[in-house]
Order: sequence, then C-alpha cells, then structure tokens
Amino acid sequence: MQNFEQQKEQFDSFFLINYPIPVNLIPATDEQSKQSQEAFEETMPYAFKIAAELSEIESQALKPLRSLGDKLNDLVSFLQMQSRKIDLMMSYILLNEDDPEFKATAIKFGGGGLVVEHPRPFDIGDSFTVKIFLEKEAAAVYCQAQVIESVAKDDLFEVSYVYTHIREQDQELLVRASLHLQTNQLKKNKQKRDNL
Repeated sequence: MQNFEQQKEQFDSFFLINYPIPVNLIPATDEQSKQSQEAFEETMPYAFKIAAELSEIESQALKPLRSLGDKLNDLVSFLQMQSRKIDLMMSYILLNEDDPEFKATAIKFGGGGLVVEHPRPFDIGDSFTVKIFLEKEAAAVYCQAQVIESVAKDDLFEVSYVYTHIREQDQELLVRASLHLQTNQLKKNKQKRDNL
C-alpha cells in the first residue's frame, strides 16, 4: 500500500483534462481496499474486462490499414463502421453497469486519478470502487481509488481521488482518452478562432 506522499506523486504525474464524465463512486469495504491487485482483477465485472480489450483490438486492427494510403479507403471506412456498431453495443452493455444510487460526475480525469465535485467533503484515505464511463470512447474502466484531497470551492467540494487498484491497460485507456479529448478541444478552439 502506498503512503500519502507516493499517492499524491502518482496523481500529479499524470495529465488531468477538464472534461466532465459520468462515474459511479461506491464506498469500498476495508477488505476491498486492502486486497491485492490480482484479487482485484479476479473480482472485476466481466463487462469492464472486455471493454478495454475491445478498444485495444480496434486500435490495433485499424493501425496497419491506415498506413496503406488511399487504396484501401473504402475498406477502412467499412471496418470503421463495423467497429462503430460494436462500440454502440458495448456502450449499451456498459450502461447496465451504471448504478443510479452512486452516480456522480468527474470534472477532471486522467491516468493517475480524477476529481469529482461533491456537496460535502470526504476524509483523506476514504476508499471507493469506481466505475468510469467514457461515452465518446465507447469504453469504461473499473478501478479502486482513494481520496487524497478535499477542497472547498464555492458551495461544493472538489474531491481528488488517486487510483489504487487499476489494470495497466485501463490506465493506458484513460491516458489515451484524455489526450484524444484534449486534441478535440484544441481543434474546436482553433476553429472558433479561425471563424472570428
């Protein structure tokens, strides 16, 4: 188990994007927060296990075709449409994992953690099972996180969570998603400036 300074360093070592995403924050039991990484992965819901794999397969499958140039544009378009169909089905399956009782919105997220606005503060060290829903990516991540900061802001509290149990491929998915969303934001900002 990492100490607080190590957790803060891990949280700060990853880029955080200001982008709202739906999450579930379910208080973790003492047993869950102390389990090994292996035990955590064994108890993950199946939908979350396959979500990251599907996203990775799609990324790897289309990469070699893009380098072949214009000759295969029709094939690439067809495969992207097939991939989109799978993404839609996966999104539907993952929606069933969204628990209304524990619904919240992260205002920032990245590969090291996330920040959620709450009406009340949380104690440093409080542990949660977290479900992160990346609708634009048709993916979701299941992990555990711990509160490392709770700061009053206006009438709310910005609570920072660092991931304590997360699969490497899920962490990579969060990093890719945050960078992809940032790229989209930069393109939109450029278009706005160009239209002025």
